[in-house]
Amino acid sequence: MEIKRILWPTDLSKKAAEALPYVTSLSEKFQAEIHLVYVVEEIGHFGAWYGEFDRSHIDQMQEMEKKMAEEQLNQICENHLEGCPLYIRHIAIGDPASEILKRIESEKADVVVMACQGRKGRFGFGSVAEKVVKHSPVAVLTVPVKQS
Repeated sequence: MEIKRILWPTDLSKKAAEALPYVTSLSEKFQAEIHLVYVVEEIGHFGAWYGEFDRSHIDQMQEMEKKMAEEQLNQICENHLEGCPLYIRHIAIGDPASEILKRIESEKADVVVMACQGRKGRFGFGSVAEKVVKHSPVAVLTVPVKQS
């Protein structure tokens, strides 16, 4: 099996970071690219808001989250991925599982490495991880996380 591109979806939580040692190990072993993916969840579909809240407010909130994610992804790359041959950061807006599945195709990932649950997870296997595992066209390595 040849691995040239590894997709690492992260929600920037401590739980998601538990997959990082697997990502770096595989990348070093196969000299593979690492594609970090962060998805800003689409919030406009939640319906009515109280008070004055239009689409521009939603766009501003998503832009703020996107900037925060860019900064944190840059820190991860600088602090943890120096030994990896190439790392590329991607930020998308939408449903996390759908965006991850799209990125698998667009980046021609050979494997996905992700934590079993992210920051919202309360059970052993999160809904995003489950959807990715069930619908991924490539192998998905799921990393169990410590329950806190």
